[in-house]
Amino acid sequence: MNEGRTPPRRIDADAIPRLKPHVRLQFSEARSAWIVQAPERVLMPDDIALAVLQRCDGVASVAAIVTALASAYDAPPSEVEGDVVELLQDLAEKGIIADARD
Repeated sequence: MNEGRTPPRRIDADAIPRLKPHVRLQFSEARSAWIVQAPERVLMPDDIALAVLQRCDGVASVAAIVTALASAYDAPPSEVEGDVVELLQDLAEKGIIADARD
């Protein structure tokens, strides 16, 4: 069913994640929560996912995001990196984020 669609590039430390053009991260007053709004879907990120998504600006690399989060949460960068890469890869496969290098 995915004919003509190429899978997203694997997310690694050098990737520069950004929200895809049709996706918005916004605070929903009606829900009193942050949401990710994409065509025909709404995601409600938890606090950690929100911290990652807010840094997906198309400028910062995954490595920079990991460094910032490790510092903010006083956590080992090696542990943070695995979680961040896993989350971003999942979001890339769902069509929510892309690598700005593409």
